[in-house]
Parts: sequence; structure tokens; C-alpha cells
Amino acid sequence: GDKAFAQFLTDEIKEERKIQKHKSLPKVSGGWELEVHGTEARLVRKIAGEKITVTFNINNSIPPSEDDEPQEEQKPDEQEPELTSTPNFVVEVIKDDTKQTLVLDCHYPEDEIGHEGEEESDIFTIREVSFQPPGESDWKETNYTLNTDSLDWALYDHLMDFLADRGVDNTFADELIELSTALEHQEYIKFLEDLKSFVKCQ
Repeated sequence: GDKAFAQFLTDEIKEERKIQKHKSLPKVSGGWELEVHGTEARLVRKIAGEKITVTFNINNSIPPSEDDEPQEEQKPDEQEPELTSTPNFVVEVIKDDTKQTLVLDCHYPEDEIGHEGEEESDIFTIREVSFQPPGESDWKETNYTLNTDSLDWALYDHLMDFLADRGVDNTFADELIELSTALEHQEYIKFLEDLKSFVKCQ
């Protein structure tokens, strides 16, 4: 059984390498520096008196595939639909002269992706906003968290503009999907390789 499993993994790795779009991770334009720690990635950018950090994790970032349509019309040689990784991401804005960090929790709404028709629509939304003390890795539950569901639209628009002025806009969000998808695929191939070694190990 293990031998067949290892052989299957070998073929699978070969296939995945064939469809791998990026041999190295795509860059995000706008002077962002990338740090990757396992499945977590962080993009950092400094602008006048501010440091902007965007953090995301590729785990569970691929939305479940829609299996509603009957599969009869799929031709045998047809490519499977491309998987896209759309992780939630957290934007932290730290101003040098304050001792606070503005934290904006953003995500890609499932129904927005693929609706190219609407020109003005944003491909990501802000879910929550709060202030956190700098350097705190854990969210303080005692800090007021603004949920955007019930937010005044004008305030929400200003928050989106605030992000756009710092380089977090639709272009950035598109490039983040590209980066995250490449990173996810890279990690998946690595996982298959680790699994193969593990299965082959006596």
C-alpha cells in the first residue's frame, strides 16, 4: 500500500510542478518587503512617519469549490479549474509618534470574486477596526473593536481611502491573491514531498 501511495505522490508532485505558475514568489508592487514564516506571510512598507504591515496566513485560504453544477460536460483532458487563495489579511498602521497601532481586519467576500462587471466595487472589505498597543501579538479583547457591518458608509469609505493612500487598494489586493496563491501552491508541493518521504521511511 505504501509503495503505491509513494508512487501516486511522485506523479502528483510532477503534475503540480508542471502547472506551477511561479518558480519564485511574485512581487507585490509599491515597495513592499516580504517575509515568509511557514504559512504566514508579512508585507512591510514604510512611508513618511508610518510603518504599514500586512499579515496573512495561507492555511484555509482556498474557498471550497462549487460542486453544484453537474460534471458531465467536462472533457477528459480539460484542466481542473485553477485554485485561488484568498486569505483574510490584517493591516497594521503604526505612526512613529503615537504609541498605538491601528489594526484593520480585511477579507475577500466570497460573492465579490469574479464579478468583474462593477467598475467601482472593491474586491476586499474591512471587517473590523481597532487600536492595539504596539508589539502585542495577542489581540486585547478589552480594546474596543469596531465591526463594520453597522457602520456609517461615509466613515467606511474614509477607512478604505485611508488604506488606499497607504498602498492597500484593489491592485494590492489582486497582487496579494497572486502572491498567496503562489505561496499556497509552493507549500502544497512541499507538503506532498514531505508526505512522500514520510511514507517511504521505513
